[in-house]
Amino acid sequence: MLESGAFGEGMGASNITGASEIRGILGTACGNREMLFLLTPYARFETQFLSLDGDAFHVKITMSGEEAMYGLRSPDLHFRFPHGTRFLEGTTRLLGFGLQDGRRTLRLAVPPALRDDEQRRAYRVERVGKVPVTFSTPRFDLKTGTLVNISTSGARLGSPQEPFKAFFQASDSIVVTIPLTEEIRIESRAIVRWVQERAMGVEFVPGLEGGVLTLLSRWVFQRREEDKARFEASAPVAVPSGETPRGIVLVSASQALEDTLRDLLAGLPPFSRVGFSMQTVKEAVAARPALAFLHVQDAGLEGRRRLKLVVETLGGRIPFILVGTQVENSTLFDLGSEHKAAAVYDLSARPGPFFLRLVQGILRRTQCRAERS
Repeated sequence: MLESGAFGEGMGASNITGASEIRGILGTACGNREMLFLLTPYARFETQFLSLDGDAFHVKITMSGEEAMYGLRSPDLHFRFPHGTRFLEGTTRLLGFGLQDGRRTLRLAVPPALRDDEQRRAYRVERVGKVPVTFSTPRFDLKTGTLVNISTSGARLGSPQEPFKAFFQASDSIVVTIPLTEEIRIESRAIVRWVQERAMGVEFVPGLEGGVLTLLSRWVFQRREEDKARFEASAPVAVPSGETPRGIVLVSASQALEDTLRDLLAGLPPFSRVGFSMQTVKEAVAARPALAFLHVQDAGLEGRRRLKLVVETLGGRIPFILVGTQVENSTLFDLGSEHKAAAVYDLSARPGPFFLRLVQGILRRTQCRAERS
């Protein structure tokens, strides 16, 4: 969690646009087999850097074929990963599959820019457990305390017994030992930045480096991502009445597809189907559904024209999923990119569990956006 009143405020996000610098950063991440998260507005996948190859980087396949095919085809695909004291983010796109050491990989496009998306100097982890801390006073006496929170650049220490003000003041130089985990043991010089009765903020000076920094950065990053995921998951899927978007509409002439979706989406907001008549589509849009499914069964000229009219009627106000039957995946993906669909899915066969998670993610995001507005 973020905490005010400590060192490191006001460090705005920064962009890295140099191609050689970006490749150097990704090369380091691959060399360290660094973790990363692949994210869309509606899904997230944890994976690992493997290698850099031309204009692509390879990552480990940690998701099912269903998730890779449909979850990573989003036009808003991006990734986040730790790099030293920074957490970087970039946009990318799935280029296909690769091969390394006899195993298949995912090939992703090298981004045109990387962004340090942390608004503060460093993200502080509050959920640290019971970690005893040893530190020296300016007179070289040893004291013990507890770890309250930690970042890649410093920590907040607590004193269950003696008050800190009796021994420390801002700008004091100390040595601190933090056995964070079995793998991560920090022994560093530090500067006291602020002191309260039983709490003290310290900054690692000089900054951590080498293997300790790599391990700590990864540990902090992973917990930051867990916090983000927990916050997103806390938003309920149920859609309230009133002016908030509600319900799901299928634009299709197929009763069979309606029956399939009703079965798959049982328990979600109310579901209805309308045909491709512009009047019925307009009436459905006026009811402000939270999500629309647009059925693609004919990818010929007439089918494309009809789809374009429906998308124009939605007017960018309602997220939609293109669902195809009897249409090649490549065609469906091209149509999804052309019309900026939230997702595409081939429903010729019964989908796996990722389909429901995808729908829930879109509904949750739609509701959150409505509540913020």
